[in-house]
Amino acid sequence: MNAPQIRRRLTPYALILPGWLWLVIFFVVPTVAMLSVSTMTGDDLNGFKQTWHLSTYTDAWSSFHTQIVRSLVYGLIATALCLVIGYPVAYWIAFRGGRYKNALLFLLLLPFFVSFIIRTQSWEFMLEDNGMVLRVLRDLHLVGLLNNVGLLDNGQILQTQVAVIGGLVYNFLPFAVLPIYVALERIDPALHEASADLYANKAAAFAKVTLPLSLPGVFAAVLLTFVPVASDYINALILGGAKTTMIGNVIQTQYLTNLDYPRAAALSFILMGVLLVGIFLYARVLGTEDALEMAAT
Repeated sequence: MNAPQIRRRLTPYALILPGWLWLVIFFVVPTVAMLSVSTMTGDDLNGFKQTWHLSTYTDAWSSFHTQIVRSLVYGLIATALCLVIGYPVAYWIAFRGGRYKNALLFLLLLPFFVSFIIRTQSWEFMLEDNGMVLRVLRDLHLVGLLNNVGLLDNGQILQTQVAVIGGLVYNFLPFAVLPIYVALERIDPALHEASADLYANKAAAFAKVTLPLSLPGVFAAVLLTFVPVASDYINALILGGAKTTMIGNVIQTQYLTNLDYPRAAALSFILMGVLLVGIFLYARVLGTEDALEMAAT
């Protein structure tokens, strides 16, 4: 094998090498280090030693399984709401946006130019007892009704599940809209014309053409939304209370306040494992290949 042939064979590996190095340095190494910390024992005064103390995982789960389950439930609800709200938005931009598509997408992404914490803090001001939301609800005499159905807590929105889930949906909605928009944008308009030629009404054309072809975007939207939502802690910290604590808040407290690094690392891996299992099951039910096959039929 001569030198040009060797260079041609090595070129793809050379091109991908920076990406692999990035993953190894900033993902694999920290993950292995955190895995090692999770099996240590000790304290911040005397230091931590590797003792392969695996019971840290069972202790962490027994102590904080409620917060883990709550985080998953909040993640599922927020992801579902993002899909319900985001799909029509993506559909309208893709098929009705016309020459204003880029402007509409820019408006969708405009909040990302502001800090995540500031955006969440603004919701706290809006939802506080003297905020604009409760003032409107009082003027419409809806506070009592919302109290009865459990959406408010003694006339308060802050420190409730509604506030936390609402903040999650607001902050992560673009993560659902964008992949769905990309999938819808790729649909050939001739397919809609063909469905009309075959006497399909708009509902049938959406069910038989648009929705199946957009499933890869829906699949990506669920992944991009559910994972960060379930591990978020800012919204629960600012908008929630003691009854809405998510596992991210627990991990933050264990790391920064209690300085219990092994338990915090164990909780992080438990959360990672639960999310990976959930993603695997979701991919088995509606994976990328299945979604593409459904789109092709």
